[in-house]
Amino acid sequence: MNLKAVLEGLLYVAGDDGLSKDQLTSVLDVELNVLDELINNLKSDYDNSDRGLQLEFFGDKFKLVTKKEHADYYKKLVDDEIEASLSNSALETLAIIAYNEPITRIMVDEIRGVSSAHIVRKLVFKNLIKEVGRSDLPGRPILYGVTDQFLDYFGLKSTKDLPSIEFESNEDQTELFDSKYKEEV
Repeated sequence: MNLKAVLEGLLYVAGDDGLSKDQLTSVLDVELNVLDELINNLKSDYDNSDRGLQLEFFGDKFKLVTKKEHADYYKKLVDDEIEASLSNSALETLAIIAYNEPITRIMVDEIRGVSSAHIVRKLVFKNLIKEVGRSDLPGRPILYGVTDQFLDYFGLKSTKDLPSIEFESNEDQTELFDSKYKEEV
């Protein structure tokens, strides 16, 4: 069996969490010196300029990461993906959270009039909103707020830079009680 290929697959599956040497020696069932050799061989494969990934050691974990010199392409993909994937209901939910943070999903549902559970999960996944705490309400529901990525994406320094919302007031409206249909006594 090609243990270098297995190592590569393990690092891919671990993703952002990465794997420590202890985890790798345990899973691969190899001695530390064998693991070091596998890591060095894999790292030298990735050091080749025709590869898009590299093997890095952060803290006490090994991770597969993208190469910094390709960052502009990755950013373009992520920005295009966010822009293309935000539906009107997602934008509406995002606006409600941005203007009312911290806010629970149930409060968002009450404002929208429909369930927002799926949309909230998508917005968390896209790193546009995040959990910012727990409410003191029964069940201690999660409170949501916007992320720095939300601010960056919309070109804001803080939520204070959000445009103000003005509600139209129609002062000419007549109260139903005072209308011409008022029952005469």
